[in-house]
Amino acid sequence: MLGCTKCASPLSNTMINSDSLTACPSCSSLLRADVFPAVYRSPPIGHSGEALQINNEAGCFYHPGKKAVTPCSACGRFVCALCDVALNDRHLCPTCFEKGKNKRKIKSLENQRTCYDSIALLVATVPLMVYFITLFTAPLAIYLAVRHWNTPSGIIPRTRIRFIWAFILAGIQITAWILFFSKLALST
Repeated sequence: MLGCTKCASPLSNTMINSDSLTACPSCSSLLRADVFPAVYRSPPIGHSGEALQINNEAGCFYHPGKKAVTPCSACGRFVCALCDVALNDRHLCPTCFEKGKNKRKIKSLENQRTCYDSIALLVATVPLMVYFITLFTAPLAIYLAVRHWNTPSGIIPRTRIRFIWAFILAGIQITAWILFFSKLALST
């Protein structure tokens, strides 16, 4: 059973995997709990690894006393139910899974995402310290905000407020440069 991160009171099943923030029934703090559906399933029989019944049966590469249930799709080693990592209709042994994760060869595993909203906001605000750089960074900030508006923001969902602020600040900078050059042109 999952509990509130603030008061540790148990959460009801209706609060789990909801699309929006919900209030804790005890402390009323807003929270969102996303869990995999496997949390609610009872483990299948043999999940802890069945012992070998007959000497002729294949044993697990990592646990020789346990019955093998499937070969690894990458290296062909026989693995028991404990060692089997099922991923996208493939079965991997722990070693191949770890190698694929570290070398980033398993495309469905996501280790990190670039947060373009933070980059756009930084490109719009940091050059304000050296104002003449904004001539180049303001259009770049607008480009980043528009180009990556629909790009997933991170593994944890975020709002688009950083894009909006970057767009507003860059727009103000561009307007200031237009006014500066127009006054410069009128004074000559």
